[in-house]
Amino acid sequence: MAKAKYVLAVDQGTTGTHVSILDDKLRVVGSAYREFTQHFPKPSWVEHDLEEIWATVEQCIRRALKDADLEGKDISAVGITNQRETTGLWTRGDGKPLGHAIVWQDRRTSEHCAKLREQGEEPRVRQTTGLVLDPYFSGTKLSWMMEHVKGARKRAEKGDACFGTIDTWLVYKMTGGLVHVTDVSNASRTLLMDVSKLQWDEGMRNLFGVPASCLPEIRGSAEVYGTTKGMRGLPDGIPISGMAGDQQSALFGQACFTPGESKCTYGTGAFLLMNTGDAPVFSKAGLLTTVAWRIGDKTSYALEGSSFIAGAAVQWLRDGLKVIKKASDVEPLAASVKESGDVVFVPALAGLGAPHWRPEARGLFAGIDRSTTVAHLARAALEGVAMQIHDLAEAMRRDSGREIPSFKVDGGASANNLMMQFQADMLGTEVVRPQNLQTTSLGAAFLAGLGAGVWKDTDAIRRAWKVGKVFKPKMKPEARERYLTKWRRAVERA
Repeated sequence: MAKAKYVLAVDQGTTGTHVSILDDKLRVVGSAYREFTQHFPKPSWVEHDLEEIWATVEQCIRRALKDADLEGKDISAVGITNQRETTGLWTRGDGKPLGHAIVWQDRRTSEHCAKLREQGEEPRVRQTTGLVLDPYFSGTKLSWMMEHVKGARKRAEKGDACFGTIDTWLVYKMTGGLVHVTDVSNASRTLLMDVSKLQWDEGMRNLFGVPASCLPEIRGSAEVYGTTKGMRGLPDGIPISGMAGDQQSALFGQACFTPGESKCTYGTGAFLLMNTGDAPVFSKAGLLTTVAWRIGDKTSYALEGSSFIAGAAVQWLRDGLKVIKKASDVEPLAASVKESGDVVFVPALAGLGAPHWRPEARGLFAGIDRSTTVAHLARAALEGVAMQIHDLAEAMRRDSGREIPSFKVDGGASANNLMMQFQADMLGTEVVRPQNLQTTSLGAAFLAGLGAGVWKDTDAIRRAWKVGKVFKPKMKPEARERYLTKWRRAVERA
């Protein structure tokens, strides 16, 4: 009897790190999770400590191995998926971070983006990178670091500083500082890569003042980048062989391999992606053109709509307003009232993303009166997240010319039945939730397995994907239109 093979997937997210171990039948046999600190040094600034992130990765690997009753030597391959646009900078020799990483939610470069738009740069940026000029992406964050972090530009110009999104940081650490790479899906989120040529673009580097010597090598999404060296929990020599940004990894984990297939991940933010095939589709409705993955010599692209706040709205209710003690309390609280009444919540706590792209927008509760309770606020918060996704889906329909016959969902917040039912009602289409909500980790594991030869093709993941629950639209058209009218008015005011 052949010995089982195991793949370890690191899902490094915005608020925590999740590590899963899957066997060669794609069954989860062990897992671990750990949150880490969010730093808010100024209003609209969000930062992470790269060393703390690395510590959570090593801790979770050891805990997941213990949970699976395995040893490090049992692992055949390692896959990485990550929060994407978060921008780090560290010294090449000793891997010491040059300050905190700037998180994708951070808005400190709003004025820089506005200035570039006023100079007429956005059409060139969009045509080259598939993205828009927004603080969300890495380019202006890295530009800010070059100007404000002591010694950063001088080190970068000398080749003594490494830029990277979180995937790059983790591979660097896992290989003992020997490998400085990123994959095409993460590179496509930086404002620095030509989305058609899959290469760093000199014009974009010059626009943002980024030295070429600090950039990682761009690689595919399923290949061996290097092997482990000097890690706690894993022996030396294990191939790191799969890598994709978290949303592209979830698209892969949802088995959306055919053009037109779509998914929405509800994590800290919410992200809707549609596979558009082997050529980039440029949006006319404020969506993003992004690389989904590259396997061998084949590249797949996607259209993406991003909502910056989803699960983060529930965290805010818990940690900021303190109306709930734990995240899971929000659904029973929201369900204790039949409807939100006149209350509407626009979750623009980090600006509005696609299709609005208004970084100056701020969160808004509207329609509050003396009858409003915390239950109404909780329900409106869940509905506000779903309304943002409605706007993204409508934009995607217009851009792609395709209907979305069913809507695959995943991520922690997709476990909220009340919100998923409301989502189906607003979209007017079925919302399909898989049995395994950790499709981001599943995608990373499968890419790593492909890169290391554990699996030959994508047939295995299609067989592993199973429906968990289907939410069918129930709301009457006139009620749906009332919700949409309230929402549009509130968005105008945010």
